[in-house]
Order: sequence, then structure tokens, then C-alpha cells
Amino acid sequence: MVADTTVPAAPGRLLTLPGVYAPQDDTELLARALGREAIGPDTDVLDLGTGSGALAVHAARLGARVTAVDIARRAVLTARLNAMVTRQRITVLRGDLTAAVPGRTYDVVASNPPYVPSPSVRPPRRGPARSWDAGQDGRAVIDRICAAAPAALRPGGVLLLVHSALCDPDATVRRLTEEGLETTVADQARIPFGPVLRSRRSYLRGRGMLDGEDGEHMEELVVIRAERT
Repeated sequence: MVADTTVPAAPGRLLTLPGVYAPQDDTELLARALGREAIGPDTDVLDLGTGSGALAVHAARLGARVTAVDIARRAVLTARLNAMVTRQRITVLRGDLTAAVPGRTYDVVASNPPYVPSPSVRPPRRGPARSWDAGQDGRAVIDRICAAAPAALRPGGVLLLVHSALCDPDATVRRLTEEGLETTVADQARIPFGPVLRSRRSYLRGRGMLDGEDGEHMEELVVIRAERT
């Protein structure tokens, strides 16, 4: 399903309401991974946890039929506004991951979920941190996607999931492989710690999540690609 084409960049500046995750390096990395797939007018794409709708807009510009889902009302509104501003036809639904589209299947499921490890056991139910906090190991949402997304893939369909290497990419690969998907780490990037991770160095160090001096300042992002063969 991979296309040998020039990879378009992610959308430029979009509207982002307060409390909604603004497009960042992980958005760009996932958008580039999406651009390497063979996407056209007959491709159905599901964007889980759409936030601002940046990835949904990108997929629509590639020609796909796009459904975007988010549990946060403000994110749903933001994604709808950005679809209007960019003149892209996108169906934006409010719901909890694939529960928002019961029984439907897609050619591509993409997600940039919350993945930052937090001292709190449970992810927040409201506020800006809802966009990034994901339990003590950062996997509270990732593991749910690994469990739910495979059933939403058609034969030959692909899941693209971006998250931090702090959240154990090997565990993601293992879980998706156990679900019967052909799974690899498709892309990686190293970026400086942002404000949230800088504020949590002590916590991450205490959990053994930081590796060496460079690991105190740089975060590795990964894109997991899992295909239903």
C-alpha cells in the first residue's frame, strides 16, 4: 500500500482553540508517514483523536474520504472550523476512539494520541493536559488503540500511530503483531524536550525512562505502521 511519490508537507497554520492540541513535530512526522501511503479518491481514512484536525485536513488534501474523531467537544469544533477554512470535506464526530464509528472499516487509521507519561495514574478528563497526559507509563490511550484499531482496518488496511519512545515502541509493535498485523517502526525523529517533558525530568528519571545525558534533553518520536495482510 506504500506509494513512491513525493511526500507533501503537513498543513500550514490552522486555527487552534484554547485547550486544543496545536500541530507540532509529531503531527508533521505522522503527516509525512501518511503521505507515503497510496491515498486517493477511493481511500477511506479515520483520524482518531483529531485535535485541531490537522491530519484530517492533510489526508483530505491527498484526496481521501476522511472521518475525524475526538472525545473533546472543543477539538471537534476546532476540526470542523479548520475543515471549513481549508475547504476540505471532512466528517468530524465526537466520540471515544472507534466507538464513534461502530462497525465501520477503513483503508487507513491514523492517530496522534496522548502519550506523555504523567505522575497521575489516570489521564485527565478535562483541560489542556487531556491532549498529552496518558497515565504513568504514557500508554493509557496507546494500548486502547492497539486493542480497538485492528478491527477498524480493511484487508490491506494500515494503522499509523505516532508516539514517544518513552512509551516503549517495542510494546506497541508486540501488541499489534499479536493482533495479527504486520508491524514495523516506519519513521523516527529526535526533537528537544518541550515544556511538559522538561517539567517532568525528575519523574521520568525516577521511573528509569531517561537514557544518558542526551536522553535528559532530547525526545525520540516514532511512527508505528501496522498492516492487515
